Amino acid sequence: MNEVIVKEYADGISAVDALYHGRVGHSAIHVVVENGHAAVIDTGTNYSIPLLIEALGQNGIAPEQVDYVIVTHVHLDHAGGAGECMRRFPNARLVVHPKGARHMIDPAKLVAGTVGVYGAEKTRQVYGEILPIAAERVIEAPDDFSVSLAGRELRFLDTPGHARHHFCVYDGQSGSVFSGDVFGLSYREFDVDGHPFVYPATTPVQLDPAELHKSIDRLMALDPRQIYLTHYSRVAELERLADDLHRRLDDFTALARGVGGAGEERHRRLMERLESYLLEKLDAHGCRLPHEKSLHILSGDADLNAQGLEVWLDKQAGV
Repeated sequence: MNEVIVKEYADGISAVDALYHGRVGHSAIHVVVENGHAAVIDTGTNYSIPLLIEALGQNGIAPEQVDYVIVTHVHLDHAGGAGECMRRFPNARLVVHPKGARHMIDPAKLVAGTVGVYGAEKTRQVYGEILPIAAERVIEAPDDFSVSLAGRELRFLDTPGHARHHFCVYDGQSGSVFSGDVFGLSYREFDVDGHPFVYPATTPVQLDPAELHKSIDRLMALDPRQIYLTHYSRVAELERLADDLHRRLDDFTALARGVGGAGEERHRRLMERLESYLLEKLDAHGCRLPHEKSLHILSGDADLNAQGLEVWLDKQAGV
């Protein structure tokens, strides 16, 4: 088994590195512990679950003490390990957006959609077998729904824009939001003197920039002390980051509109423009990484972000 990498925060919150694609610092599984009970927020893939179980054990939490497995949305880097979690955590209930629940109960269409993005071979390699979850163990969480983790309220906010099946989780006890992909992507390699860099997640296939702007504002209206991103974990300086997200989301859509054409050539040009744009912003941020290293970190997201923007463009055009 790979080395377990855990970051401990205050208020019983920790981040377990999911080692998604084998990369350190890409995807976080967040754990909230209260009075010997645990909630897992986003799961990584099937291959992440042994790491999660080991990390829980290091904190004295047995599989039977996991009350909830929560997926912010059903994209497989966030929910691919949910079925395996439910197999390994016998007392847990899965909490999912109502529009995503059916895909957790019967993941066939979810897997087919992922195959459409990645291809069949890569999907099997990265995610393994996506296990269905018994309907009686699934809790659908509509807007403003809450659950109690040993008396600690976790509240769910409908936050579309990245996907229609996306919610964020508000933990009032710690003043924290677990934002999935709504508050963008912020990798610790891009931090400069502790100051984070953020950019939007515009992945396929349900991107709606107008709704994503509203969801970012809704999170900020909570006045959180910190936000925990799946990619990657805790950020503060939230007013600045929210402003950057709004501006960069608008810039992404403007870049997409300006590309023109269709097919592979449009995708290549848009991906190149996104990478050039983000390198420029990283330079302005004071990032000291060589461009080659930054592009290596950005490349997967630039590809997926370009795909999502292209799907959005085609919908706007009625294609």
